[in-house]
Amino acid sequence: MTFPAPLTGVVPPVCTPLTPDGEVDRPSLDRLVDHLVDAGVAALFVLGSSSEAAFLRDGQRREVVEAVTARVGGGLPVLAGAIDMTTPRVLDHVAAVTAAGADAVVVTAPFYTRTHPAEIARHFRLVAGASPVPVVAYDIPSAVHTALDPALVLELAADGVLAGLKDSSGDLAGFRRVVTGARERADVTGFTVLTGSELLVDSALALGADGAVPGLANVDPHGYVRLDRLFRSGDLAGARAEQERLCALFGLVGAGDPARMGGGSSALGAFKAALHLRGVIDCPATAAPQIPLAPGEVEQVDQHLKRAGLL
Repeated sequence: MTFPAPLTGVVPPVCTPLTPDGEVDRPSLDRLVDHLVDAGVAALFVLGSSSEAAFLRDGQRREVVEAVTARVGGGLPVLAGAIDMTTPRVLDHVAAVTAAGADAVVVTAPFYTRTHPAEIARHFRLVAGASPVPVVAYDIPSAVHTALDPALVLELAADGVLAGLKDSSGDLAGFRRVVTGARERADVTGFTVLTGSELLVDSALALGADGAVPGLANVDPHGYVRLDRLFRSGDLAGARAEQERLCALFGLVGAGDPARMGGGSSALGAFKAALHLRGVIDCPATAAPQIPLAPGEVEQVDQHLKRAGLL
């Protein structure tokens, strides 16, 4: 499917259901895709943080893309992460996920090695030059330890290098600079700006964002689609109320005890526990070395779902 310019609406970063022994659970993944598509989402993003892409073997990454593109059958755009430490490794992922059917690739700045802004720019130019599909930049400094400068993002957009930005920086002022620049600059056309925040979707849309990539949309895609539609219809009070309901639901990511696990284990474990409790996936397993939720922590997730009206 052709990647739209711009892409608008809710784009869930699809979780990767796993079997107890750590393999991709294809039947559960198919059901999860159906769960998201039936809610009316605009596109799907696989192999991002919520997909546990960093934990998947290369063959599993390709398997996920093949499974999701086959399931949607061209009905929705599928964006696939091509995330790795350096340009040559990213180019290998680009070749693999596009061969598997991805309609766009999502790429971070290089990481592990220290990287100069000029090298980040060169990285994106080299990736775009080799990619047969549009390239979306992924700004996630918490993971790659480099924030993308809004001026650089707009420069690369103007040059046709980048088709969009998925912003998980937490820098609302910087996000606003990109949104404003994309709207006002005559040399930037059709550029997609998406927020990765679960908690600020209504605010991001008010700033002029095209859509959202909230991990919590795996659990409640209907809620985020409803929020998006309320905002676009002009019902700002309704959108705010829906956002506040989703903010309360997002509390489930804190179910894990921080004395024994990291925030990633807690959040991804909670998303998968919620999907399991809702009957979407067969097993809530997360990839090693993440620590699974204990029964009492799963009960907290259950209570959040019930308060949100999802069980």
